[in-house]
Amino acid sequence: MDIIAKHEQDQIAKMSEGKSIPDFNPGDTLKVSVKVVEGQRTRTQAFEGVCIARANKGLSSNFTVRKISYGEGVERVFPIYSPNVEGIEVVRRGAVRRAKLYYLRGRTGKAARIAEKKDWNRKAKAAPGANAASED
Repeated sequence: MDIIAKHEQDQIAKMSEGKSIPDFNPGDTLKVSVKVVEGQRTRTQAFEGVCIARANKGLSSNFTVRKISYGEGVERVFPIYSPNVEGIEVVRRGAVRRAKLYYLRGRTGKAARIAEKKDWNRKAKAAPGANAASED
């Protein structure tokens, strides 16, 4: 491993010490908590929308989140390892077949919806426990 890659891995480990970064993909609905500085005050602002792109570039990895606010599309690019990103929460998993969902920019309303990914394993694991509880 060359020295630059080693240094980059050390920086990634240092930047992600205090926070956990969930596994997410384009199509997932995310809630990103961002640190906002207003004068002397610092507060946390939530930005919730659909992840339309993800670029895995080591320390420079980022993802793009799109939401509709008051009828206008708003996109924001977040660096994954930024100290201003306090947390990332996956609200909903989306079923898509593309890595970049830029086609959503031209769609509005129901056409811009993404189907939810079916997780059959989670339901199968929950079902036996539910049956046992009802038998007691």
